[in-house]
Amino acid sequence: MKYEETVRALFLKRKNRFVAQVELDGTLLDVHVKNTGRCRELLVPGNAVILSRADNPKRKTPYDLVAVYRGNGRLFNMDSQAPNAVTGEWLKSLNIFDEIRPEYTIGDSRFDFHMIRDGREHLLEVKGCTLVREDGIGYFPDAPTERGVKHLKELAELSGRGYRCSVAFVIQTEGVYKVLPNMETHPAFGEALEAAAGAGVEIRCLPCRVWEDRLEIAPGTAW
Repeated sequence: MKYEETVRALFLKRKNRFVAQVELDGTLLDVHVKNTGRCRELLVPGNAVILSRADNPKRKTPYDLVAVYRGNGRLFNMDSQAPNAVTGEWLKSLNIFDEIRPEYTIGDSRFDFHMIRDGREHLLEVKGCTLVREDGIGYFPDAPTERGVKHLKELAELSGRGYRCSVAFVIQTEGVYKVLPNMETHPAFGEALEAAAGAGVEIRCLPCRVWEDRLEIAPGTAW
């Protein structure tokens, strides 16, 4: 997954969930934040951020904020749309599925991917992980997510009906290979994850390679 045009700027402050103020070439500029999570560890005043120019030249925010360098120099992609995009590319590259369909609906539930392999149906829900602590482990979520709990409960129920179900944590930085539930922030998610695993839902951690202008699932990552 590649961004067509990127520039580096200086993060100043987050005005709200969707808009941040940055300094670009000496000019103060409002940009769209492509992640509604808290991202407190990432969006720190003074951190370098990566902006991608918006497709619509008439938009009030001419750039999207898609990546950031933490104070320790680690680069994070924080585009909330990127995990699904790179997962779709990765699934196709595996060449093991007869069919791959994104945004698949079953009853009142919609899942990120539906795949068919050797006649068996697979369901996959994707979560982007941008919270990495001093222990070098990723944690999810960085803010309470009732939607995430709902997805896990639905996958557990569908696993019992014969679907092969998985939840994949796409780790949006390099050098991190493990994700744990963030029990401090949302214990209900951790409890739902444990229950889902007990019901047969597979928990997958997908490491990434990250550049300022692109993101990909690390080569060699197996299904």
